[in-house]
Amino acid sequence: MKTALSILLVAILLTVASASIGYPTPAVVQKVDQWTLKTVYSQPEQIFLKLPGKQTPQRFWYIILSITNESSQEDVEFFPACQLITDTFQVIPADKKVSRAVFEAVKLKHQGSHPFLESLDFKDHRVFRGKDNTRDFAIIWPDFDPEAKQVNLFVGGLSNETVVVEHPKLKDEDGSPKKFFLQKTLQLKYAVAGDQKLRSSIKIKETQKAWVMR
Repeated sequence: MKTALSILLVAILLTVASASIGYPTPAVVQKVDQWTLKTVYSQPEQIFLKLPGKQTPQRFWYIILSITNESSQEDVEFFPACQLITDTFQVIPADKKVSRAVFEAVKLKHQGSHPFLESLDFKDHRVFRGKDNTRDFAIIWPDFDPEAKQVNLFVGGLSNETVVVEHPKLKDEDGSPKKFFLQKTLQLKYAVAGDQKLRSSIKIKETQKAWVMR
């Protein structure tokens, strides 16, 4: 039990640390069989609502992600992996511990601009080629640490470009360096400003957008 807990803690620390020290960069020119979805995303917004069975209202953050398959392939598969990481060592997976009612509230709010908005629990992972097949998704996180001054959003699954790297210290059972698979991932950095006591007035400003291998 202690060993499993130690491994988990190390994994979390490595995840948080890597958000600040940087990642390998993807290839400048992808291989013929590689693809990256065209991606458009909204400014992070917050939504505050009282959920069934809860005593007090809760705050959530979300972005709307629009993806288009402009590759040479008729369809590609999108399996999203999304995390929010703060500069206070908090790691929040998207849509975990987020009620379906939160998505429905977001969908209602944006029904005019995104009438076919989807949540991350969708069933059909195929994204067909062409602008007419663009799909819109709401990516939702519970409220993050009020002490945070910077957050990183990572959205994986947008590309099939991968790379294998060897860990500089960890070894496998044979004594060889442990290998890790990294995937081309969208990283969005934001600065958080405002009085933490007035959470509704918090402003988030994008400071960097990058494609990284993570």
